[in-house]
Amino acid sequence: MAMMTGQQQPTVSNGQVLARLSMLRDEIVRRRALAFEPRPSGARGPAWERLLGELRTPIEHWQAAHRPRVVEPLHGPSRPVMLLPGFGTHPARMKPLARALQDAGHRVSDWGLGFNFGPSEERFDRLCERVVTMARKEGEPLVLVGWSLGGIFAREVARAHPESVRLVITMGSPFSGDRRANNAWRAYQLIAGHSVDSPPIGRDMAVKPPVPTVALWSPRDGIISPRSACGRKGERDLAVPMRCTHLGFAAHPDVAAMVNRLIDAW
Repeated sequence: MAMMTGQQQPTVSNGQVLARLSMLRDEIVRRRALAFEPRPSGARGPAWERLLGELRTPIEHWQAAHRPRVVEPLHGPSRPVMLLPGFGTHPARMKPLARALQDAGHRVSDWGLGFNFGPSEERFDRLCERVVTMARKEGEPLVLVGWSLGGIFAREVARAHPESVRLVITMGSPFSGDRRANNAWRAYQLIAGHSVDSPPIGRDMAVKPPVPTVALWSPRDGIISPRSACGRKGERDLAVPMRCTHLGFAAHPDVAAMVNRLIDAW
């Protein structure tokens, strides 16, 4: 008789395989339907010319990096800062901004959740736990800087744990107005697997967190409607226009200088 070594591996029947394939097929069909929902007549994203303008992001960065620039010294105290990436991006995309803030004397960390493929209750709870733990470790509340969807996360964390957040800075984040006033909502629904109208977090995105909140927005944004990223009075404390693409928020030197200035002011 042959002897078995180690643990016996559980077998999967043909019926279980077929059931899993059926579930996978149903999920693909469901997400495809989400991705091809019609846009409401009142919702408008940036025009296609602006969307194509996003391709200029590397050129913009190169031109800005080669301009003469005066490095502004840190006037206020060093602050703990957490950077939250945009939808579909990794914290590595925000390294230029992180370096600029570190050069100014701030202590910078990323959100610790890897790629941002949309919210879930579990991911949001993990982020809240990380923010609260870091604020306790630092001995002071954090500055949260969120790019695009990362800014929505930042606003919601500040709403849930205002004692752990000093300041929220959003960069091209669609927190105001119609949730389909952008050119990314179909991709969001396909990847995140839920409607923009029924997210696990941020059901009242336009409600201002009970901490100072600044919205950086750009009239050249090709993905998010500038009005959605700018917000209205009462939805944020301050709105600052920038001259960059949506993809440029994460690395443009002018954005980094403004973020430094805002942290310094608060």
